[in-house]
Amino acid sequence: MDRYSRLVAWLKVLLPLTALGLLSTLFLLSRNIDPMAAIPFAETEIAERLKGQQITAPFFSGTTSSGDRVTVSAGKMATRSGSNNEASDLSAQIDLASGTRIVLFSDRGEFDMLGGATVLAGKVVITTSTGYKLTSDALNTNFDTLSVESPGPVMGSGPLGALNAGRMQLQRVEGNENAQLIFTNGVKLIYDPKSLEE
Repeated sequence: MDRYSRLVAWLKVLLPLTALGLLSTLFLLSRNIDPMAAIPFAETEIAERLKGQQITAPFFSGTTSSGDRVTVSAGKMATRSGSNNEASDLSAQIDLASGTRIVLFSDRGEFDMLGGATVLAGKVVITTSTGYKLTSDALNTNFDTLSVESPGPVMGSGPLGALNAGRMQLQRVEGNENAQLIFTNGVKLIYDPKSLEE
C-alpha cells in the first residue's frame, strides 16, 4: 500500500473522530438555560398585548363591484371593541378600473370589519398616479362602495399647482365608470404653469 492510500485511510478515521470531539465540547461547554426564567418583555408591552388580540402585518385585498382593486395593510392591528380594530402604520392602494392608482398612508387608523369602513387618522398622505400629493388630518373610507372623503381640510399639490380645500371626496358619477377627486368648501388653487410643462 502506497503512502497516499495510507494517508486517506487514516483521514477517514481521524476526521470523523475530530468532528465528534468538537460537537461533544460544544454541548459540554454550553451554559444552562433556566426554562422558568422570565421572558424579557417590558411591562407596558405586556399590558398592551393583554388589552386585546393583535395581528402583526395584516393584509387585506379585494375588488369592488365596479372592478376596482383595493389592498390594505398595516404594521400592527389590535381588536378593541366589537368589530372595531385599531391599526398603526396603515396603507391602502386603490387601482381604479380606469387605470388610475391612489395610495393612502396614515400613522394610525380604525377598521370596522363588518361595515367595511376605515378611518385613517394622524398624518394622512394621499398620492395619485395623476399627479396629486395631498395631506390631511383624517380620511373616512369605505372600500365596499369606494367612498373616500376627508371631513376636514386637505392641502398639497396637484397637476395645476398648489391646492388647499376644505373638503375632498373621491366619487364615481352615475353613468361614468371613472371615479373623480372632487374638492369643495373653499378651494384655493395657486396655478403654476411650470407644473404642466414638467
